[in-house]
Amino acid sequence: MQEPGSKENYPVAIVIGSNLLSFLVYVISAIILSRFGIVWVIAYVIFILIQEFRLLSGHCVDCYYYGRTCAFGKGRLSSLFFFKGNPENFNRMKMTWKDILPDFLAFMVPVLAGLFLLVQEFSWTILILVIALILLGFMGNALVRGHLACRYCKQREIGCPAEQLFDKKERP
Repeated sequence: MQEPGSKENYPVAIVIGSNLLSFLVYVISAIILSRFGIVWVIAYVIFILIQEFRLLSGHCVDCYYYGRTCAFGKGRLSSLFFFKGNPENFNRMKMTWKDILPDFLAFMVPVLAGLFLLVQEFSWTILILVIALILLGFMGNALVRGHLACRYCKQREIGCPAEQLFDKKERP
């Protein structure tokens, strides 16, 4: 089956849907971590803000979508706060599993915290939140990236280190 064409700017509905996934992961994670105290929630929020800053300032500035609406709206957001980088840097980047570890930690630490809580004292609420996090973290991300974001991404066509990491099939 032929791949769909890339988008110069993504529709607002895709941006909202893509960001809704992250928002749900962050909120559910904060709810779970709140059982350990507000300090853990604050630390988690700071971690997420650092991750977003790192992405906007270090990757989005070099992306094709800088100043445009990517699937997550971060190309436009990045252009409001940071100067345009060099698009060739994006293509030269090599991504490893170590590079994406912080992204996995954003939902896996709360999952592990939730499992710890379940061992201490079973709670249906925590169980449901942990299951939701696992589904959103793995299946939700696969759905958003596979069907909404990466599938139509112009940067993917130009060269994307994440695609090189995840997509092991040979490209023509």
